[in-house]
Amino acid sequence: MSIQQTVTFQEAIDVIESLPEYQQESLIDILQRRLIEHRRALLAENIREAREEFARGEVKKGAVDDLMRELSE
Repeated sequence: MSIQQTVTFQEAIDVIESLPEYQQESLIDILQRRLIEHRRALLAENIREAREEFARGEVKKGAVDDLMRELSE
C-alpha cells in the first residue's frame, strides 16, 4: 500500500539540494533521459496518428504556399 503525498516544487528543490552532489548529478541525468523518452513517445504517437489520418484520406497535400493560403482564409 502506498500513500501519495503532494510535494511543492520548492520542497522538491530543497530535498534535491540536500543530496550529495553525485546524487544530484545522477538525478539530473535520470530526469533528462526520462524527458527524452517522453518526447520520443509523444513523437511516436503523433506519427501513428498522422499515418492513420493518411490511411483514412484525411491528409491534404500541397506546397507551402498552399498551406499559407489556406491558413489565411
